[in-house]
Amino acid sequence: MPRSPRQAPSRDPAPSPWQRLTVWLRRSAFYAAPFLLAMLVAYLAYQDYAIRQQFEGKRWALPAHVYAAPTEVFAGSHLDAGQLQWLLDELKFRNDPELAAQGAYVRSGNEIVIKTRPFQFWDKAEPARGIRVRFAGGRVAGVEDLDAGRSLPLLRLEPIQIGSFYPALKEDRVLIKLSQAPELLLKALFATEDRDFYRHHGISLRGILRAVWANLRAGGIVQGGSTLTQQLVKNFFLTSERTWWRKLNEIVMALILELRYPKDEILEAYLNEIYLGQDGARAIHGFGLASQYYFSRSLGELELHHIALLVSLVRGPSHYDPFKWPDKARKRRNLVLDAMVEQGYISAEEAAAAKQKPLDVVDNPHQAISRYPAFLDLIRRQLQEQYRPEDLTSEGLRIFTTLDISVQRRLEEAVAAHMKKLETQARSAPLEVAAIVTRRATGEIVALLGARDPEASGFNRALDAARQIGSLYKPVVYLTALEDSRRYTLATPLLDTAIRVKTPGSAAWIPKNYDNREHGAVPLHWALAHSYNLATVRLGLSVGVAHTAKTLHRLGIERTVEMVPSLLLGAVALTPFEVAQMYQTLASEGFVTPLRGIQAVVSQDGKTLQRYGLKVRQSIDPSAVYLINVALREVMREGTGKPAYAYLPPDFDAAGKTGTTNDLRDSWFAGFTGDYLGVVWVGRDDNQPARLTGAQGALKIWAATMRKVSREPLELEQPDDVEWVWIDRATGGRSEQSCPTAVRLPFITGSAPVQVSSCGAPAAPEADGAWFRDLF
Repeated sequence: MPRSPRQAPSRDPAPSPWQRLTVWLRRSAFYAAPFLLAMLVAYLAYQDYAIRQQFEGKRWALPAHVYAAPTEVFAGSHLDAGQLQWLLDELKFRNDPELAAQGAYVRSGNEIVIKTRPFQFWDKAEPARGIRVRFAGGRVAGVEDLDAGRSLPLLRLEPIQIGSFYPALKEDRVLIKLSQAPELLLKALFATEDRDFYRHHGISLRGILRAVWANLRAGGIVQGGSTLTQQLVKNFFLTSERTWWRKLNEIVMALILELRYPKDEILEAYLNEIYLGQDGARAIHGFGLASQYYFSRSLGELELHHIALLVSLVRGPSHYDPFKWPDKARKRRNLVLDAMVEQGYISAEEAAAAKQKPLDVVDNPHQAISRYPAFLDLIRRQLQEQYRPEDLTSEGLRIFTTLDISVQRRLEEAVAAHMKKLETQARSAPLEVAAIVTRRATGEIVALLGARDPEASGFNRALDAARQIGSLYKPVVYLTALEDSRRYTLATPLLDTAIRVKTPGSAAWIPKNYDNREHGAVPLHWALAHSYNLATVRLGLSVGVAHTAKTLHRLGIERTVEMVPSLLLGAVALTPFEVAQMYQTLASEGFVTPLRGIQAVVSQDGKTLQRYGLKVRQSIDPSAVYLINVALREVMREGTGKPAYAYLPPDFDAAGKTGTTNDLRDSWFAGFTGDYLGVVWVGRDDNQPARLTGAQGALKIWAATMRKVSREPLELEQPDDVEWVWIDRATGGRSEQSCPTAVRLPFITGSAPVQVSSCGAPAAPEADGAWFRDLF
């Protein structure tokens, strides 16, 4: 039989390319799954960590707010109706005849009725109340508490905020608790931004679909698809970039936030974080600050139409800016009201009434971040002696300062009125100025200018421009002499004659008087009043240059000075701040009173961290200071300061000294009245001649300022060991009051001349020579 052929073995068909790809993908997924899962876990862990770190820690870096000194209103205070109205306008009070809310006033002739706002000072809380202030003769005639129905001894107005210290992001906010948010505000937010807030878990698909449908029907955006939680995440954690990755992060973080924290905590954070406008460089965040910014009202005082406008800004603060685009803002506000009606939060009648209301925003909401940059620079420097820079920009401190904005205003007006004239007069440009005004009794700085432009930042001339002070140094020389009452009195004759001073290693110094004349023998007080250089140099060499430098340090100047004869005529560079410190010691009767700009620092929660009280130490004999101040008063009446009385009343006493440096480079004036001390410098930044003497330049600005702000003429307190004696100016001996050349001068007891003058008759040559026998 034939053999049957062998059967071929069966084979599986070869896998197709698609099958091979599928197998590879399955294997890759199997191996990659643990890594992908690990990455997902790491991503979620990272987002969870980031949320907890920021949300559970200090959520916001709160800027420090800086306030001017509060204005105190009482019967008899020098304040008229116009000045008080200006202050109220600066405080953003509304001129409202209805006095519908706090922070409003109405003026009727010489009467102003105010509805004040509550304010927490560093020492006590001032409640909100109704106040009537009456005026008569340029003064306050009476203050009445309308709520209590009685007169009020003192009204302390809330201080004006003059600036803030911000972190890198200039965000500002007024933190509120959820319990402080009006119910209508929450309802408006739910109606337009997130109807399902208390039902979803961070995102709401139903809300997205509903918003799309509502927007299609309205032909515009009336509802948002993002939940309040998503909006909070976007504002609080993320940037504003529009990418799918950012949106994914937003969704994931919203879910985590909802898992981690209760709804009320998320809602409270939203109310404080949401961006609602821009005020220059300052970003307005949160409804607490937005309420103040747009309406000058607290949240609790807002009416329905105010609330609807604020909520309308959530959709786009710049697009619906009520100051720039009032029609858009009104339209959006009305859509918010319609949404509230649709949800049953308000009635149609309430919405209709609210739609008839104006936007009701304040006229000028702008608040400069640094309204008085030179003064704020001083405050920052004084604070940094005790606070870290990060504390000043993130802890929400409230800093109460000594700045009196009324005095600051008058100083700025005086500078603006005179600088152009001075440039024309001197044929010099450009001139700059620096000035400082303090309270004579306390050393509190009430006004400060670091530049001609009061809003200019940068180089602060008041604190940093060290320039030679010229004749402002002369009182130091004369005070040094008067402390030695056995040798020198105000009547001591000085020789104002040419002098050549030899100094080792350099050419001889030959000083001259400003008028290039010699005046012979003159009494000490007369030499100072007329700022005679030659007499001053002779006197300074007699008491010793180094001795005068010690006196300068005892007056409060810490700067090292060069011990050269020209120091006697002011060859020392000091800043206006240092000059003010020096003259403050004279004005304080020999007590060094450190200049200060801060009253108190208060923490965010209202705790007073520090109060800056008056600190003084006696450094100079008060009797000698009294004598020098009498001489400085004569400077104003008879000497180089006399032009001040073109501005001041003729019976208004003041003390001061002009200062002029070589080649008329610098024009200085330092002086004080009964209530204020002021120092003014005028010159050029390039140190070229300003071509102005102290009397021609700085004195005019000082006098123009004091005419407006000073109410108390200078009254010097006489020490017990000082007596007044009539002296014959011609001979230097004692005389009768009836003598035509008699002048009454103060002397430390026992130092007055003993010789008696034959009134009106010149002294004999021998006697005249005896005046100087032991002096030079």
